[in-house]
Amino acid sequence: MECPGRVAAVGAVAALAASLHGWSGAGPARMLPGEPGSAASGGIVAPHAAPAVRAHTELAASFRRIILPDLLVVAPKGLTRGQIARLRHVPGVRNMITFDGAEIKVNGAAAGAIGVNPASFRSWVPLRTASDQAFWSALGRGEFVASRSARARLGLRRGDRYTLVGGSRRTLRFAAAGALGVTGVDLLVNSADSRALGLVHRVAALISAPAAGLQTLVRDVRAILGPSGKIVTLRARQLPVTRVRAGQQPASYLQLFKASAAEYCPGLSWTVLAAIGQIESGDGQNMGPSSAGALGPMQFLPSTWKAWGIDGFGQTGPPDIMNPYDAVPSAARLLCADGAAAGGQSLRAAIYDYNHATWYVNEVLALAAEYAADYR
Repeated sequence: MECPGRVAAVGAVAALAASLHGWSGAGPARMLPGEPGSAASGGIVAPHAAPAVRAHTELAASFRRIILPDLLVVAPKGLTRGQIARLRHVPGVRNMITFDGAEIKVNGAAAGAIGVNPASFRSWVPLRTASDQAFWSALGRGEFVASRSARARLGLRRGDRYTLVGGSRRTLRFAAAGALGVTGVDLLVNSADSRALGLVHRVAALISAPAAGLQTLVRDVRAILGPSGKIVTLRARQLPVTRVRAGQQPASYLQLFKASAAEYCPGLSWTVLAAIGQIESGDGQNMGPSSAGALGPMQFLPSTWKAWGIDGFGQTGPPDIMNPYDAVPSAARLLCADGAAAGGQSLRAAIYDYNHATWYVNEVLALAAEYAADYR
């Protein structure tokens, strides 16, 4: 027989499930380089690549990229092993993660909590939070973290201990607040504390299936979940275009993307260039050659570079496929000639011409939308 607290946690899942909407994950985004000072890739590195992020810990080593979810699914009584196995084999699914959840009490106040494995879950949250090594290290050692709104609402103070009540009581130290990316989720605890609190096991899952058509994906997932399951679609619908002022010598990848879009393709969002640079090379971390022979931070084929490579921002000599100051504006020029500045289907077609795969187009646009949200 389950304890009353466990039953209460199960009963609260309906409220938690109803609130699990508006997830703004991130994507194969990895990290957006943007600050000067590194010798890598021409001296431009990531704005979030702080020393703590590069710490040689298990959590840091496990963080390779951001995964952009296409669907959030919620099963009020928890996903079964059979359902999870079937969901993983839905055509087009490339990544999936499950997590626990329920409504609990924090010093008597209601809060939506989820229980996660920090090493794997951090790849599914917004960029700024995923990049905060201290945030995830604290969660891994048994402290709890919160959304910024929950910190304010619950009056949480860093370093203080609080009583969390679900199926049982746990007194945990509050470590940090950040963007969690799920409306209605207030707190994160690690998997061990989730079990102790009696959160509903595997109550929800995030699914990334960039190559799948959304309508077909939803249909296949709904067939597995049954009538009690809930599905929230998360795929970006439209990419906002940011107007920026040209004429400035870029000092970082962030500035380089903005200046390249403004000068060589007015009307193209710089976030598209950022997404392509991140997906193609991790912004210069993998310069190639690829299996197809592509080179440099924007992974041009030498034949394409011969036609489209330009001297970008103040560099002298022939255009250099390995130099981001040439490669990024060259990519902007190529995309613009293909109609990218018109947006909509023209933008999709231009990205498709850059790399002939529908999943690639979806991932570029989803990652671009994430950059637009995180770097207003």
